[in-house]
Amino acid sequence: MIFLSDFSVIKPEPGLIFWTTLIFLLFWFLMSKFAFKPIASALKKREMDIQEALDQAKQAREEMANLHAENEKLLAAAREERAMMLKEAKEAGEKFKAEMADKANTEYKRKVESAIQDIENQKQAALVDLKNQAGQMAIEIAEKLLQKDLGNNPDQIAFAKSMADQIKLN
Repeated sequence: MIFLSDFSVIKPEPGLIFWTTLIFLLFWFLMSKFAFKPIASALKKREMDIQEALDQAKQAREEMANLHAENEKLLAAAREERAMMLKEAKEAGEKFKAEMADKANTEYKRKVESAIQDIENQKQAALVDLKNQAGQMAIEIAEKLLQKDLGNNPDQIAFAKSMADQIKLN
């Protein structure tokens, strides 16, 4: 400690300045050779990695924007297709409904016409039957009148038979 008793920071000795400077320069040389270059290259590499990461993030952001736009286009197309399918289904339903209504109307008209034809046929059959019954009654009445009027006169009976043979019944 005796050696340090004369030491003053304000007034250093020339030998101390020499050795301090020499050690500092040696230390600076060794640091620049073995530490500063690897640190600088590591910093440069890190800067490049960060720049690459930023570029990749920007590219990913652009791709995401493109994918988002593409998804929007696909969604719009799907919505349009869905609307078209709904429209077609509605039109097909309305067409089917109209066809069924037409078919029902046609069937109704056919049944009405068939019923009218059946009624007309039954009417004609009833008229024919009525005419037959009326004719039968007229014949019976005429027969009774003739039997009463003709009596047993043979000339009148022969004349009536010849007339009956000439008449053709329907």
